[in-house]
Amino acid sequence: MPKQYVLFGRPVPRLGTRHTSLLLVTISLFAVFSLFFMLPSAIPTGPSLQIADHKFSIPKSFKSPWKSMSPWKAPAHEPPRQMNDTSGETSWYSNWKWLSYPFSSSVTLDENRLLLPDLLERTPIYCYYDNTLEKDKESREVESDLLLSWRRAWWAQGFKPIILGPADAMKNSKYEELQKLLPEKKLDPTLMTDLMRWLAWENMGGGLLAHYLLFPMGAYNDPLLTFLRRGEYPKLTRWKDLDEGLFAAPKADVAAAVTLATASPKLKSAKDFLESIGADKENAFAVDEPPKSLAFYGARQLAAKYSKVAEAITASHVKGFTALNQLINSHLHLTWQNLFSSGIAVVKPLPHHTTHMISPAYELALRLTHCPESPLPSSCPPNLLKCSPCVAAHPMKVSTPSNYENTSTLYTIGTVPHPYTAASLSSLREEISISWIRRDSPRDPWLGDLTKRVLGTGVSGGPRVLRFKQAVASELGAAHSLWLLAERKLPEDLVNWHFGFPVPTEATWADEGKSETPVPGPERRPPPPPHDPKDGPIATPEELALEPALLSKALTVVGDAKGKLKATKEQVAVREAIEAWNLADTEAWRFARAFLARKAVEREKWEEEEAKYADGMGSEKKPRAGSSSGVLDRWLDRGSSKDKKD
Repeated sequence: MPKQYVLFGRPVPRLGTRHTSLLLVTISLFAVFSLFFMLPSAIPTGPSLQIADHKFSIPKSFKSPWKSMSPWKAPAHEPPRQMNDTSGETSWYSNWKWLSYPFSSSVTLDENRLLLPDLLERTPIYCYYDNTLEKDKESREVESDLLLSWRRAWWAQGFKPIILGPADAMKNSKYEELQKLLPEKKLDPTLMTDLMRWLAWENMGGGLLAHYLLFPMGAYNDPLLTFLRRGEYPKLTRWKDLDEGLFAAPKADVAAAVTLATASPKLKSAKDFLESIGADKENAFAVDEPPKSLAFYGARQLAAKYSKVAEAITASHVKGFTALNQLINSHLHLTWQNLFSSGIAVVKPLPHHTTHMISPAYELALRLTHCPESPLPSSCPPNLLKCSPCVAAHPMKVSTPSNYENTSTLYTIGTVPHPYTAASLSSLREEISISWIRRDSPRDPWLGDLTKRVLGTGVSGGPRVLRFKQAVASELGAAHSLWLLAERKLPEDLVNWHFGFPVPTEATWADEGKSETPVPGPERRPPPPPHDPKDGPIATPEELALEPALLSKALTVVGDAKGKLKATKEQVAVREAIEAWNLADTEAWRFARAFLARKAVEREKWEEEEAKYADGMGSEKKPRAGSSSGVLDRWLDRGSSKDKKD
């Protein structure tokens, strides 16, 4: 006898053949309708499916009708806009998840809005410059050039350099108390300047106070520079052998030190701030060991190590400060060269037909290997007792490997091409068709070749994109590499501020290694980038001659620096098709473009904010009559009219 099933105390009726068939038909219809209505909207916006190790997104014309019909997933909002997140046709979204998603559109829901790392807030570092002193035009200009070098060097190390002036000190409530002391005690001019300097610093809330002759000369990840970038200073601190070169303190400690100095019985006879504190100096300051990554060019250091420059300053303020500025910039350049003892790698993926494409990067590498102009060519920075002086006969090694190598002593300069540019050059095809893209072109060849050494073969495009982004935009990656775009001109101003010193120009090539310093003269074009035979066949002269025209054609199809296109509808269709076929290469190109654009926007906004203090060096007043006409240009790193003419 069949078993009788019971549910909630009631017998369950048995199903006959007819009932079973009806149940199966109902389940089948439900499954079909579920797939029909819910599958399109379940596909996330942006690439998420993998076929043959590559990703693609469902066309909008197919997805759109079904989005609103899905009861399970509503359309997602794009991330909110951020301040200063657009430059031309490029936009970005700064978020800590930038290494969690290979493709930015998975988060931004916009193919042209890239996911970048959070823009870290730069720690301010202040210096004081008294612009009220009467000086001739040449003296003001040469000091302005020196201040530009100071700002550029600290900016390259991740700080926000700010120049304070008397106007900042006057905003301090203690300024009136100081003025009352002047009739009673005739203060030394140097001490008076020091007191104004500390009042201006206290008014800014403490932090870092540096002399404009103190420069960072060390690795980006140096422990002291890393500590200073954090912006957390528990106590008023100074460093041995730096004199008044650098102080770090919270606002309360700065205020206490100012009060101690103004109430000191030695105030009338003191020559500077530290001397006014006297015996209380040891209790007021925490004293750290001499720093290995900071170079101070004070009067005592110049007299001890660079007597020639010290004598030049004594003889002529203008000529002496010009020589001092050259010496400092040459030491900044020399320090950089010593940090990367393994040389410079100008990466050249797909090396057979990309010689002309990487030529600007290779030329930049050669410029970085040249010895800058210096009054003391064989000298070392004051913080580096032993260094390897720059000698033109033995320059840094420059190589052109096809793969990226993660080595701390090797600096990398990369040229990132758009997939259309890479495909056009690698195949030497002036016209590219959609059928050729589908049938004959490989997928993501540039990124695959670039990351072959660090990731090997058989790795999908997602991990390769993440490794590339890490090399471009991580804190250490950005300090050990520079990635340019194949379709854009080399941004000279960005290059100087990226390295922290003026890179030698094309017109100052060394005379074929016969002299230790570059000599001006007619422009000498550098030799073409070399090709290692182990990377593949060497291009013939006829093939090399085709590359410039193909690069020019790619610029038309991809767009210029402002995003303006001169391409036809057919060319635009081909460009979009090749971008869809090479999603990893496209993401790498867009990421490098957005990262460069954000760096430019960040510095542009900062300079606009600080430019109003250009003449006053801390005052919002308009430039005074008779002031140097070139100060504002030097502040913005544009050079004066005389510089441009030269």
